[in-house]
Amino acid sequence: MICGMLFAACSHSGDAVRPTVPPAQAPDTVAVAPQEVFTIVGTGDILLGMNWPENAARLLPMDGIHLFDSVRDILQNADVAFGNLEGVLLDTGGIPKPPPPPPTPCYRFRMPEKYVGLLLDAGYDFVSVANNHVMDFGAEARQHTIDVLDSVGLACAGSFTKKFSVIERAGVRFGLCAFSANAGCTSFFDENAAAKIIEEVQKQCDIVIASIHAGNEGVNYRHVPFESEYRMADPVGDVHHFAHACIDAGADVVFGHGPHVARAVELYQNRIIAYSLGNFCTPYGMSLSSSCGIAPMLQVSVDREGNFVEGRIHAIEQGWGRGPRLDQQRRVIAEIQELTTADFPDTKLKIATDGLITKKQ
Repeated sequence: MICGMLFAACSHSGDAVRPTVPPAQAPDTVAVAPQEVFTIVGTGDILLGMNWPENAARLLPMDGIHLFDSVRDILQNADVAFGNLEGVLLDTGGIPKPPPPPPTPCYRFRMPEKYVGLLLDAGYDFVSVANNHVMDFGAEARQHTIDVLDSVGLACAGSFTKKFSVIERAGVRFGLCAFSANAGCTSFFDENAAAKIIEEVQKQCDIVIASIHAGNEGVNYRHVPFESEYRMADPVGDVHHFAHACIDAGADVVFGHGPHVARAVELYQNRIIAYSLGNFCTPYGMSLSSSCGIAPMLQVSVDREGNFVEGRIHAIEQGWGRGPRLDQQRRVIAEIQELTTADFPDTKLKIATDGLITKKQ
């Protein structure tokens, strides 16, 4: 708030002469240059506890008010923060999906609706609802999740009823589109339809973010395979081909997730691709052993045209029943260095031990 000061002049009798007060000088105006570099933070899978089944619910202590304490500043200081919402926001009801044939386990993720406030408080602007758990309780639960997100102003994408979202931050319009190899989502497999969505988003905004939920799961699938992947007998996509197709269609940043482990990063057409951001905030319901318990927060700086400027990996770790914390050992940085060198030996990126990502000279 700018406050003005009022100076009262006093009149004097007799021959006293009022002192001359020089007129106030207008302060010099300083032109503020428009912001030219913008920061986007991407995180992987988010599962904020579970309220189903009722006799085995895994709810957050103190309703999760401290869940993001260690990483909140990183999310809030970004111009845009993104994550993958792995499950539905629904207090009661829904139709649980049928289990697969034994011995394959069945995972169904339903979160209390009030937990959406944790995402807002943490600093998220965009979430993907295109993944293999958004249909865990049927199409109505999927739509209810989108309605809950809409009701609090948290943008989402990845469903037939919400193919993309556009928001404005720092004077620039950012768009999100999200794709998955799973039913009920904007399809990973229809490349032409995906390109049309990206082209439509590009018409409405300056910087386009594409989210991809695909690829096989677990520590045995840390490498980008450069071919179609299968989980059991089900196809789960060729992430390398599709990520390139997204950028060819107009995407500026590609965030992958789904394998539950980190994968390599790549610079393609001066745009950055993260092939998997792993498990970010999954205190219950997912394995956190070995590489599944560490993940990157990928901070990407781009110019107004979406060109990569630089990046940074913030290393996090998780434990059962608690949220992400900064990992002082920086283990995931070393993993992504190793994976990027192995999968992309001619990489144009340099990843420092502190997580700074720059273009090679």
